[in-house]
Amino acid sequence: MEIPPKSPDGSEKSPQSKELLTSNTASTLCISSRSESVWTSASRSKWDIYHKPVIVVSVGAAIFLIGIIITSLSCIQNKNKKVYKMCGPALLSLGLMLLVCGLVWIPIIRKKQKQRQKSQFLQSLKSFFFH
Repeated sequence: MEIPPKSPDGSEKSPQSKELLTSNTASTLCISSRSESVWTSASRSKWDIYHKPVIVVSVGAAIFLIGIIITSLSCIQNKNKKVYKMCGPALLSLGLMLLVCGLVWIPIIRKKQKQRQKSQFLQSLKSFFFH
């Protein structure tokens, strides 16, 4: 009669149970690596959903306005004119880039929210009919 080897922790498991354990662990890791689960249906406020793009738009608008002010200072003042001419357009372009990125981000989030709602609806239908 052959005795299966013991595992290092002292528990005895068959090779089949070891395979089940590793495959179960791998699928659990795959599921837990997702940022949001389909099964979590906790409603979030508008601020929780849109706070990042709103912050990006606000910062972009502020930098853009500072760029406008600095660029206009290069036209008005003769002192440090080269510095104003270098910094003004750089801040203008950086602010405009952040402003546009934030404004584009908002419709992307809306589209994802609609897809998530459809997915949750389909999952509930599937669970209703097949369980």
